[in-house]
Amino acid sequence: MNWLLVVAGAAVGAPMRYLIDRAVQVRHESEFPWGTFVVNATGCLVLGAVTGAVSAGAESSRLQLLLGTGLCGALTTYSTFSYESLRLAERGRQFLAVANTAGSLLVGLGAAVLGTALAECLLG
Repeated sequence: MNWLLVVAGAAVGAPMRYLIDRAVQVRHESEFPWGTFVVNATGCLVLGAVTGAVSAGAESSRLQLLLGTGLCGALTTYSTFSYESLRLAERGRQFLAVANTAGSLLVGLGAAVLGTALAECLLG
């Protein structure tokens, strides 16, 4: 029955990704893919927090299936991030393509580390 937790999380995460992406992107008149950037950073933070909570023993692995694998798996999008970076480069926007790639990796890793540390600090 673990797969139901993943499906339930993904059923919320996928539409959430679309709605957040549109809400953020519509507020910026930039070619930079802010919607995807925000969605991925948020997902990394949530996944880090869930992982930290489970590592600290404050939550069960079932929560990790629901929120980590299901919600965050559907919320975040590596394929869209890659596609948007490629499209920026193809349009001659190399600086934005590199900024999106490097920024997404650095912010994503930082958000995951921060989420883990916060959860372990607060719950551990």
